Amino acid sequence: MQTNSFPNYDVSENSTGCCPRFNPEGWDNQKIHFENKKFVRATTRSAMHVPLNMGSVFTRVQKHIEEADAADPATEIVLSHDTSPWQSEHFFAVLKDVPGEEMTELSGDYITRVFEGPYRRAKDFDHDMRIAAKSGGKTAKEVYFFYTTCPKCAKAYCENYMIGVARV
Repeated sequence: MQTNSFPNYDVSENSTGCCPRFNPEGWDNQKIHFENKKFVRATTRSAMHVPLNMGSVFTRVQKHIEEADAADPATEIVLSHDTSPWQSEHFFAVLKDVPGEEMTELSGDYITRVFEGPYRRAKDFDHDMRIAAKSGGKTAKEVYFFYTTCPKCAKAYCENYMIGVARV
């Protein structure tokens, strides 16, 4: 089981100049353990689960992370989940505290699953994560998603991988 790290995240192939092509190898059915793993926490507004201000929030947070020299490209992961139809919560993995942003830490055991499909299937994938936890004798307390590419890059790469990450 990995502690405070994610499976290998290869960012070397980036033909779009935006999001790197995601290689799902090594991400499915993994167990991860966080022990006070640092994250920047940010929220975005939504309208019936459709993000409204994600671009501006992500741009601000990424700028602050870079200014603080807190980013590690191999672990530049954002875990997201909807807290309601009107708001989403995002956790940006960082190496150290980021001034001007809300810091938090996550601890516990997590399982991962790889999904491929349109964003609108996230509800189905959330259900699948809860079933996967149950089949392993656990209960999914929270389910997050690592959206590996933005919509433009998903279209360019003709694939839209999402990684389900459930705290069990």
